[in-house]
Amino acid sequence: MTTVVVVKKNNEVAIAADSQSTFGDTRLAAPLDAKWNKIFEAHGGYFSIAGSAAHDLVLQSLLKKTKSLDFGGRQAIFESFRKLHPKLKEDFFLKTDEEEDDPYESSQMTVLLANAAGIFGVYSLREVYEFERFWAIGTGRDYAIGAMHTVYERDDLSAADIARIGIEAGCAFDISSSLPMTLYTLPLASEAA
Repeated sequence: MTTVVVVKKNNEVAIAADSQSTFGDTRLAAPLDAKWNKIFEAHGGYFSIAGSAAHDLVLQSLLKKTKSLDFGGRQAIFESFRKLHPKLKEDFFLKTDEEEDDPYESSQMTVLLANAAGIFGVYSLREVYEFERFWAIGTGRDYAIGAMHTVYERDDLSAADIARIGIEAGCAFDISSSLPMTLYTLPLASEAA
C-alpha cells in the first residue's frame, strides 16, 4: 500500500515515495510515524519496497550484512537477488508460498532501485526489469505512471520534477498513499565519472 516511482532523464535518475503506511483500514500518516521514509540507501543506490512493511527492515538488514552483491545492471541485480533468496528463507523465515502453479519460489516483495547504472524493478519471482524512462509500484502506481507519461517529454522538467509529479498523483487518488514524500537523485554512471 504505497506509491513509489523511479525516473531516468537527461543523465539523472530519481526515486521518490509517499509516506503513508496502511494496516487494513487504519492508516499511519507521517506526522505519527517516527520512521516514515520508505527509501533507503545501500550498495551505492536507493531501494524502496511495496508490499508488507516487514520487508523494509528485512531487506535493509540483509543488504547491510551481505557485502558481495552487485547492482550494476539487470543480470547483476538478478544474481544478487538470487543469492539473497536463501538468506531470506533461512535467516528471516520468509514464507515463499504464493500461487500453486508459480514456476519458482516467491521472495514476496516488489522493489524499485535507482543507482548510477539506471532504474530497475525486482518482482517476487526475482524478475528484473530495467526501465528506460520511468516506472512505479504500489497501489498508487497507475496514477503515478499516467501522470509521469503525460509530462515526461516536457523539456523544462527534470527526473526529480517528474518523480514528484508521479508521487503527487498517486497521493491525490490512491487512498493508501499520502504526502509528504521523500525524493533522491543521482547522476548516471556516464555523468558520475
